[in-house]
Amino acid sequence: PGMADPRIQQSFDLPEFDVKVDRSRAQELGFTQRDIANNLLISLSGSFQTNQTFWLDSKSGVSYPLVAQTPQAQLDSIDALRNIPVTGSLGTQPQILGALSSISRSSGPSVVNHYNVAPTIDVYGTTQDRDLGAVAADVQKIVDAAKKDLPRGSTITIRGQVETMLQSFQGLLLGLAFAVVLVYLLIVVNFQSWVDPFIIITALPAALAGIVWMLFLTHTSVSVPALTGAIMCMGVATANSVLVVSFARERMNAGDDAFHAASQAGFTRFRPVLMTALAMIIGMIPMALGMGDGGEQNAPLGRAVIGGLIFATIATLIYVPVVFSLVHRHHRPQPDPASGGQPQIPGEPVHAH
Repeated sequence: PGMADPRIQQSFDLPEFDVKVDRSRAQELGFTQRDIANNLLISLSGSFQTNQTFWLDSKSGVSYPLVAQTPQAQLDSIDALRNIPVTGSLGTQPQILGALSSISRSSGPSVVNHYNVAPTIDVYGTTQDRDLGAVAADVQKIVDAAKKDLPRGSTITIRGQVETMLQSFQGLLLGLAFAVVLVYLLIVVNFQSWVDPFIIITALPAALAGIVWMLFLTHTSVSVPALTGAIMCMGVATANSVLVVSFARERMNAGDDAFHAASQAGFTRFRPVLMTALAMIIGMIPMALGMGDGGEQNAPLGRAVIGGLIFATIATLIYVPVVFSLVHRHHRPQPDPASGGQPQIPGEPVHAH
């Protein structure tokens, strides 16, 4: 299901003649297979294929090709083919083709396609009412089952748009993983810590879950635009998490414990994080709806960004502060010299002495 117009464009019933050279007979008479093939080629297609000869008109300066060829009207039967003269390259006595070979009628392919030097038979098909990935998965099952009965040396591979799609997926998935690792390393350099950057990227799994949820909800297949939207969503989700974690670190360095620092970060950064996410989501709504001519092609990108940011924003405001408080739960407020050597209580003003 989902496959439309399966076809094999190559024709396998083209009439042809098989010329089988009697090697022993040809060798006795001083001929090689190359001699016979060249003579047959010259008689049927002309000498221009093997030996290009030109005549130059001295008056006009124009050169004309000289072609020696048997008139096509004389080659109207197998007997006429058998009577084609054959000359050797060693000056042997000329013979006719029928004395050196046997000629029979047969049929064969009109065109022989090659892929990586090997001859191939191409089976074409298009998709209908289903996405390319789902159809390719079903076709792959059929191919895997057929490989068991293939003769030795034969292979079956799926190419075309499926091959291009898989290569694009591999490149984008590799780019997504590389982007996450690169962002993590950059945050490590900025925060001078290996723990806080890990807390920041804990919002990214929620973004991936939101992308999958939105694609499933809208019956959208995973595609190159969807993966591109996933990479975009990762950047915005990471930036929002940086806002929350950086503020929590500031409050904890000011003397708050981890729980109060995380709570204040969630409440204080609620508006900036929400506004950043909403601006991106609202901007992607027209794209997600597929408005305009050709808009359906980029709709997966907008849907992936919207779904990922919805889940990532919730995780940034709730899950990330919880993880921060759990990771830093053993942190104790440092004594503040301005408060007489006592830890500053969150929210209590500092009195000068």
